[in-house]
Amino acid sequence: MAVDRRTVLRAGLAIGGVLLAAACSPPGPDTATSTAPSSSGPASPGPTTSPRPAEPTSSRVLLAYFSRAGENYHHGDRTMLDVGNTKVVAATIERIVDGADLDVYEIEAANPYPEDYEQTVDRNVREQQDDARPAIANPLPDLAGYDAVLLGGPVWNVRAPMIMRTFVEGAGLNGTTVHPFVTHAGSGMGRVRDEYVEMCPASAVTDGLAVRGEEAREVEPSVTDWLRGLGLPAVRARRNQPLAGPRAERM
Repeated sequence: MAVDRRTVLRAGLAIGGVLLAAACSPPGPDTATSTAPSSSGPASPGPTTSPRPAEPTSSRVLLAYFSRAGENYHHGDRTMLDVGNTKVVAATIERIVDGADLDVYEIEAANPYPEDYEQTVDRNVREQQDDARPAIANPLPDLAGYDAVLLGGPVWNVRAPMIMRTFVEGAGLNGTTVHPFVTHAGSGMGRVRDEYVEMCPASAVTDGLAVRGEEAREVEPSVTDWLRGLGLPAVRARRNQPLAGPRAERM
């Protein structure tokens, strides 16, 4: 699948050299007001010019993610999901990002994972033991020209699914700033960030965002704060609006 180019309000992205900068400061006045001379003292200096805020620079960001629907863990039980929770979080990111050229690429397995939860668990264990690289169904994106990648996936057995290694290695992610986000069943980020650091020694890999599966549909405030912390300050604050969409998944 080719990259689905979705440009979201081309307002630019203030990243300050790398995308790890803090959110922009609000603009201030351009000049200070001069003080009129008093009758008993010397005249005060004329107007002084305050530094102008730095102009935002244009940036391109790739949102790439892998997600699995079907039978999933849910509050200690199982539930069937039409759309995986990683995809729910990715859709939230896409919806609220403002101020960057954002492209979206969904990582799809050439051999889809089973809908059955236990069968997927068993397959994942085999792939981890074999250090497998599951094939991706569609052509990989060209990362040339991207400043950063928002890289999402579930946490399986405390690690990233092996198909994430297929993507990272095949797309040539090493040397690109990587902002990971994951969905999990209680493990948090697990070993996912450490794996990306290992695979991409020339990359800056941030701490990332970890979302519990049951909370994927209520994650917009956390996503907003996360994006601002990455130097994506221009995001639409929609905290009071309910999110539409399917229930979240665990894998």
